[in-house]
Amino acid sequence: MSVKQISVFLENRAGALSELTGAFSRHTINMRALSLAETSDFGIARIIVDDVDKTTAVLREEGFIHSVSAVLAVRIPNVPGGLDRVLRVLGRENVNIEYMYAFLGASRENACMVFKVADPDRAHAALISAAIVPLDQAALTEM
Repeated sequence: MSVKQISVFLENRAGALSELTGAFSRHTINMRALSLAETSDFGIARIIVDDVDKTTAVLREEGFIHSVSAVLAVRIPNVPGGLDRVLRVLGRENVNIEYMYAFLGASRENACMVFKVADPDRAHAALISAAIVPLDQAALTEM
């Protein structure tokens, strides 16, 4: 079970990110989550949206270089230790986390943590065995 993440490559210059969000605004695309990483020359906007197909079509139309990849998404109770429980499960199974970011859903009871892991199958199996159910695209949009 995974969620599709869109990575958009942006020049590292003033206004580049607003060009992306402007395209989303014009085409009524709502971002559920956004993470921005940068180097001296370029940035990568990692985005979770409700409608991946529409978004990728808009990105192509608007000339943005992008890719789509599968990431792991987990609902985490918004309480002390919620994230720690998930990280301990992954750590016990020697699952390497390449990067992660979080966002809140409509209710403040849970957060959603998005993980890019080296071994998605191992991570998924470890979480299921610990009664932690990864989210799919449909469940993510219901948060």
